[in-house]
Amino acid sequence: MPLVNKPPRLMKMLAALLFLLLPLSSAVEISGKGSEGQCDYEPNLQPRPHSVSILEFGAVGDGKTLNTLAFQNAVFYLKSFADKGGAQLYVPPGKWLTGSFNLTSHLTLFLAKGATILGSQEFSHWEVVEPLPSYGRGLELPGRRYISLINGYMLHDVVITGDNGTIDGQGSVWWDLFISHSLNYSRPHLVEFVSCKDVVLSNITFLNAPSYNVHPVYCSNAQVQNISIYSPPESPYTVGIVPDSSDKVCIKTCNISTGYDAIALKSGWDEYDIAYGRPTTSVHVKQVYLQASSGSTFAFGSEMSGGFSDVLVEHLYIRNSFSGIGLRTTKGRGGYIKYILISDVEMTNVHTAFRASGQSGSHPDDMFDPDALPKLDHISLQNVVGTNITLAGNFTGIQEAPFTSICLSNISLAVTCSSTYWVCSNVLGSSRFVFPKPCPTSRARFQTLPSPAFPFRILTAGLQRYGTVSPNTGVRSLIHFQRGQARKLFAVTVPAVAGF
Repeated sequence: MPLVNKPPRLMKMLAALLFLLLPLSSAVEISGKGSEGQCDYEPNLQPRPHSVSILEFGAVGDGKTLNTLAFQNAVFYLKSFADKGGAQLYVPPGKWLTGSFNLTSHLTLFLAKGATILGSQEFSHWEVVEPLPSYGRGLELPGRRYISLINGYMLHDVVITGDNGTIDGQGSVWWDLFISHSLNYSRPHLVEFVSCKDVVLSNITFLNAPSYNVHPVYCSNAQVQNISIYSPPESPYTVGIVPDSSDKVCIKTCNISTGYDAIALKSGWDEYDIAYGRPTTSVHVKQVYLQASSGSTFAFGSEMSGGFSDVLVEHLYIRNSFSGIGLRTTKGRGGYIKYILISDVEMTNVHTAFRASGQSGSHPDDMFDPDALPKLDHISLQNVVGTNITLAGNFTGIQEAPFTSICLSNISLAVTCSSTYWVCSNVLGSSRFVFPKPCPTSRARFQTLPSPAFPFRILTAGLQRYGTVSPNTGVRSLIHFQRGQARKLFAVTVPAVAGF
């Protein structure tokens, strides 16, 4: 019987398959009149009308002289140009040792080829600050935390770029303290922007972060493009890029190798972000090369109490890693992970290709609500090829709140000799053209279905776009509505996707 004769069932299916892919807008001024994705246009980095060199403030690039005061004085001086088009702080070739310092609005920090900013290994050169309100404490210890090496707070229009200059956190001293449980406060990050708007990081190499490399938190319009990140495989819980309770984020053409997660989306911790209430949304990740030794190359959570939604991840190249795609949460988190599309992934030498866990992560204190159950649904994984995979997937949901609408499509994984390809419980979903066949267990339900035609919606800045997927041709048509007018933008062949 046709679906049109069963309206309740149809509406349920349509609601379950509704995709809110990606609000699109630029992190700084964008060239071109429109964009089809958060990452589809390069930021228009116009030269600042004023420029000074760090040398003008007495800095010495010998790798030994402490230059914290030089950086602080330079930024203070450049504040006076904020209403004159902004300014650039030029860092020439050399090794520039410094403690933590803050940036200012309408500033470009430019690192020349051969320029390296070195983080001091003296703990007294790192200020201690209050914890983020969405976490309530430091990540590793209760109480305060060390400030990051380079910081921005409530800024607008800030750029860190260069001719592939380097920011080296010299993190080995912090790793040793962490491993020996000798930290006084939670470890610092390399670069952190808090409550900032229109931020760009490009053409920079990050090395040896004490903890995170790039941490935009409570930010809007952040572009991270053409950067390289490296921390040794044994470095404990070092993470590459961490968009945290932020929106309109682009991560594009990056090469990341870390000790834990390469890219991790976060949005606060238990009752603190349930109260703070800021999600991570409208994230586009495109064409990235990832390696993660012990965590996941691309992770969601486990700190996710503010929620994740409208995330598009495409063209991932994953090598020599413990876990490929990881979705992590636990009871007490609350929040949600929904409307996620991950497409066009190549994996080689990965232990677990996909992992979704409802028993992952700790709690900041005993004040969390054990009845605050996270919701995970409308997750689509499609167009994935993997070689030398040990375990295809481990989907372990929560009995009281099973993971739902996990949609797998066009996936081929060459799993090494194993009697178990998938580990699944408390999860519902569907699959089409997936090998090995997912979740053949009574504790989970994955149904192989042909794809119905379903609508999807993309909410964008100033426009809405709607489309359909044809069950017969597999052709997706996208209609662009703006200022009351409609026109057909494109039709592309896509694999069928089905879900509950």
